[in-house]
Amino acid sequence: MTRKRIQIKKIDNVAARQVTFSKRRRGLFKKAHELSVLCDAEIALIVFSTTGKLFDYSSASMEKVIERRNQQSGKGIDRAVTSPYHGLQVGSRTCVMLSKEMAEKTHQLRQLKGEELQGLGYEGLNHLEKLVEGGLRRVTETKDERFFKEISTLKMKGAELVEENQQLKQQMENLPHMVHVQPSESIAHAGSSENPIQPYDNSQDISLTLGLAFPNSRLKG
Repeated sequence: MTRKRIQIKKIDNVAARQVTFSKRRRGLFKKAHELSVLCDAEIALIVFSTTGKLFDYSSASMEKVIERRNQQSGKGIDRAVTSPYHGLQVGSRTCVMLSKEMAEKTHQLRQLKGEELQGLGYEGLNHLEKLVEGGLRRVTETKDERFFKEISTLKMKGAELVEENQQLKQQMENLPHMVHVQPSESIAHAGSSENPIQPYDNSQDISLTLGLAFPNSRLKG
C-alpha cells in the first residue's frame, strides 16, 4: 500500500505557522550540521521568518562561505572585470550584515511591543522588563517636564493679564480729572451775547398800596 502524499501549502493559522517554522528550522539546521560533519562539507544557510527575523547557520564562517561562493561565480571573468566584481562582493557582505542587523532591531522592537516573546527565558524577560521600565520612566519624565513648562507659561500670561487689568483700572480712575468744567464767568459771558442781563434800577420798582376795608368799623370824630 503506497503512502498518500501530503500536499504542501501555506498554513493559515498564525500560531500554528510559527510553531511549524520553529520546528522545521531546527530540523533544517540539524540536517545541515549532520551533512557538514558526515561529508566534510562547507555549508551556509540563511533563513528569514515572515516577521523579518534572520536565522543563519554556517559550518565555518558565513563571510568566508559567501566569499568563496562569489569567487566560484567569478571564474572565467577577465581581469578588467575583477575590480567591479570585487566591489559587488564587498557590497554583498555589507548587505548581509545590514540585513541581519535590521532583522535583529526589528525583532527587538517587536519584543518591546510585547510580541514574539516565545523564545525568551526568565533572564531575557527580566532584561526586557527593565528596558520597558526605563523607557516608560523617560517618557514620564519628559511628559512631566512639558507639563510644568506649560504651567509656567500660563502663570506668566496670567501675571501679564493682571498687570494690564490694573493699568486699565488706574486709567478709569484718572478719567474724571481729565474732563474740563467751564467756569461761571464763561457761562455768564456766553449768556450776555443773546440774552443780556438788565442792570437793577430802583426807579422801575412798582409800589403797591394795599387798602384794607373793615365794614363794621366806625370812624370816631
